[in-house]
Amino acid sequence: MSTSWPSPMLVKLVTAGESPLSRSPTDEEVSWIVSLGFLIGIVSNIIGSTFLDIIGRKYCILACSVPKLAMAIILIFSTEVWLVILARAVMVMGDCFVLVVVPIYTAEIASKELRGALGVLLQGFSSLGILITLSVGPFVSYYTYSYIICGAIVVATMPLLFLPETPYYLISKGKTDAALETLTTLRHSETDAKIELEEYRKSIEEHVEIDKKALFKDKTFLKALALCVLMCGGSQLVGYNAVSFYLQTILISAQTNIMPEIASVIISVIQVVSCLSLTVLTSIFQRKRLLVSSLFGIFVGMMGLGTFFQVSGPDYEVTGFMNYLPIISLILVVFCYSAGIGALLWPTATELFEGPTRAFGTTFGLVFSLLTIFLTAKYFPIMTAAFGPASTYWFFSVSCFIIGALITMYLPETKDKTFREIQVSLGKKDDKKCPS
Repeated sequence: MSTSWPSPMLVKLVTAGESPLSRSPTDEEVSWIVSLGFLIGIVSNIIGSTFLDIIGRKYCILACSVPKLAMAIILIFSTEVWLVILARAVMVMGDCFVLVVVPIYTAEIASKELRGALGVLLQGFSSLGILITLSVGPFVSYYTYSYIICGAIVVATMPLLFLPETPYYLISKGKTDAALETLTTLRHSETDAKIELEEYRKSIEEHVEIDKKALFKDKTFLKALALCVLMCGGSQLVGYNAVSFYLQTILISAQTNIMPEIASVIISVIQVVSCLSLTVLTSIFQRKRLLVSSLFGIFVGMMGLGTFFQVSGPDYEVTGFMNYLPIISLILVVFCYSAGIGALLWPTATELFEGPTRAFGTTFGLVFSLLTIFLTAKYFPIMTAAFGPASTYWFFSVSCFIIGALITMYLPETKDKTFREIQVSLGKKDDKKCPS
């Protein structure tokens, strides 16, 4: 709900009579409302990742909710543009840290058979939040939606108090009995739990303290890091987030006969359906195939958007198939992103790293991801104005092609593999102890 907030709210902030602000924000201020949080998130994630191994995964997840709730309250009473920019920046900063800690938490509680299905839940619930935002946001006032999102944060935070800590973190702190109890509950077998805990123990013994400088001399780690950066940065360079943040603005500029508010709801419903379908698709198809297929679908969708804006113009009457081309293209982009790289990115990137390097490697990849989100969100309107929407969408389509080709050539398959097996597929010799 937070990440999709700009789509309906930006329209209200610049509309006289609907905006709570003392003046209408400029285009430059609007771009900062959308993007500044991702820039700050780069720094906060680097600092915050150190707390993953200090206070644990569970309390880091809880810590994400505190600033988000505070900023949601501030948004209710904001009357100045700078206060909205500040509140949104801090709120998005919390969202960014969620993208670090939740995939790590999921990977460390899930069995190898369930890592894929559980990993895509992050995108699934994100899509549900977007559906709520786009279904409710355009049809209620700014204040009403502000109260709704504030209440949603409270409701979503309460169950987090009852989360178990991950077994890997517990055993890393010497809490073997607690780790065994948690893992036995998760695996329904004390024997399996003991075997898995022994692998964790070996991992910790071999990497008592991470030497980050030494890691950058480890070819296996460097390959995992390069692939993580490729997926994290590439998933943003395809243009999905730029399209998502400005969805209603894009639909209004398309000037088709379909109401932008209705079209955005349809698109968000498609997104939820695509995420639900992915839980089935991950049990049938290899992840690498799903990633490449999704990038091809986004490529086609971006080509469609570029084609529409290339042939349309002030004197062009949108009729027939062209009236539906932007909607069809946006649906294709949203479906393929949510049923592919958008959801599979987090479990796949997390799986590439062995236990002791997981927080560091995942954080490094996410920092690169946040940087590309900031650049695409901040400069998407500028690119559109300078080069035209057609060239901008075609740029995103070319990015899809390049990233898909690189994933095809270099990413190993991780489906149904233990962390040990994934490390071997990255080039680590099997005769060495390879932590899980």
